Amino acid sequence: MKKSIVLVTGAGTGIGHLTVKALALAGHTVYASMRDVQGRNASRVRELRDWAFASGADVRAVELDVLSQRSADAAVATIVAERGRLDVVVHNAGHLVIGPAEAFSPEEIAAVFDTNFLGTQRVNRAVLPVMRAQQSGLLLWVSSTTARGGFPPFLGPYAAAKAAMDSMAVSMAFELARFNIETSIVVPGAFTAGTEHFPKAGRAADAATIAAYARYDGLLDQVAARLAQLSPPESDPAAVGAEIARIVGLPHGARPFRSVVDFIDDGAAAVTEVAERVRIEFAQRIGIADLLQPGV
Repeated sequence: MKKSIVLVTGAGTGIGHLTVKALALAGHTVYASMRDVQGRNASRVRELRDWAFASGADVRAVELDVLSQRSADAAVATIVAERGRLDVVVHNAGHLVIGPAEAFSPEEIAAVFDTNFLGTQRVNRAVLPVMRAQQSGLLLWVSSTTARGGFPPFLGPYAAAKAAMDSMAVSMAFELARFNIETSIVVPGAFTAGTEHFPKAGRAADAATIAAYARYDGLLDQVAARLAQLSPPESDPAAVGAEIARIVGLPHGARPFRSVVDFIDDGAAAVTEVAERVRIEFAQRIGIADLLQPGV
């Protein structure tokens, strides 16, 4: 298996953190990116470095704020200066928000899109010139079953941003194929434990509108309890990191376009099966079937 130079965004906690460890244990050199590596995330950087030393793994922290193009450019420049190339980018950085959609101001929703959607664009604009020059690379996007499966209310802005990111990934896959740049989309389902996704979720500032939805009080707790009941013992977000590591380890050109990691079965896998058939058939009908696989 080829050992890759990998950049993982949002690597401080949750799926990003687990993905860094899975990739490093598989033998890859992993740049774990996060904000403020010398400040509030310094303890996370130390934990990763200690773990890497004890595990004989190659993990390096790098400052990257997906809200800043300058930060993304600097992070990629650092990696290329140190390693001479960049093989894989894992678009993982994201932030969950919860609450009635009406309560979010347009500015608050724009901020959700800024992190979950536009952040990937900033990283891509830093990364893709390098990959195009190399004539090789892999963009691996961490999507969400909210983009295609069933999901409860009060996740609207987050689900919309994830759906936008997912659509961009599908479109860019065609646009990057002739540069020999590959695309994989990993789609995690709901995990009720093992991440800080829900405990650290954001909320709208409009308390009055939130209060107007009091008749829904307790609904999300009810849903969370039911999801926990539906989750089998093996439901662990580490499975997402393991799947990402498996995909990265596959030969170039042999990686799946989309992989769903969903222990609850919210329907995303069934929708994906149909959507993939439609995507492939339509590409064939309009004469761009060659873009379904990377190649120069």
